[in-house]
Amino acid sequence: MDHKIAVITGASQPRDIGTAICRKLASCEMDIFFTHWNSDDAWIDEFQQEISNMGVLCQNMKIDLSNVEAASTILDNVQSILGFPSILINNAAYSTSDGYQNLDAKTLDEHYFVNMRSTFLLCAEFARRFEKTQFESGRIINMTSGQELGPMPGELAYAATKGAITAFTRSLSVELAPLGITVNAVNPGPTDSTWMNEGIREYLLPKFPMGRIGQPEDVARVIAFLVSDDAQWITGQIIHSEGGFMRG
Repeated sequence: MDHKIAVITGASQPRDIGTAICRKLASCEMDIFFTHWNSDDAWIDEFQQEISNMGVLCQNMKIDLSNVEAASTILDNVQSILGFPSILINNAAYSTSDGYQNLDAKTLDEHYFVNMRSTFLLCAEFARRFEKTQFESGRIINMTSGQELGPMPGELAYAATKGAITAFTRSLSVELAPLGITVNAVNPGPTDSTWMNEGIREYLLPKFPMGRIGQPEDVARVIAFLVSDDAQWITGQIIHSEGGFMRG
């Protein structure tokens, strides 16, 4: 890579997927800039020090991604503190249960602001700034949840807004290919991060033929490959890394 600075959104808790991504990319000698929200300040300081102790630079920013200026604010900060990044991982997500009886404009807007608008604007602003650099290659990775593979009843707003990322990723990849930026999305399947309890684990485990539930480290390894030089010919793809998860 031309310059190994990675921006990762949504690294807010010890068991987050975003946190695992930060650790994995730091182990690949990439400097880390992560965003977080609704986090414990003491843990954030501890986590930043953990990443720094891996021999890379690490900075963080607390920011509400529903803010319309979030994309510019994030990139302004990373650029002034670490330099311009060549890697953008849109990992942050907003999710609440709804269903058709509870779906309303407020619920839709709250999902749209984070899952769609912040992701799309970060991608676009990253590409506009990248174009002014001398970098030969860049990486954008967006996170999906396999919405096109099966229904998600009771999560209509989440499914709709995350599903839109698939179409956006494929179209954006064509626009940014001439700049040397690859654009892909990763669906990690049900992952035992911050949202699972024992009841959910017991329900999901039989659906995994490999005998275990996905871990944050599983998706982090996929992303580490996609941002590497070995993945320079992969773009416009939706990678379903689910351990054979069986729906239905």
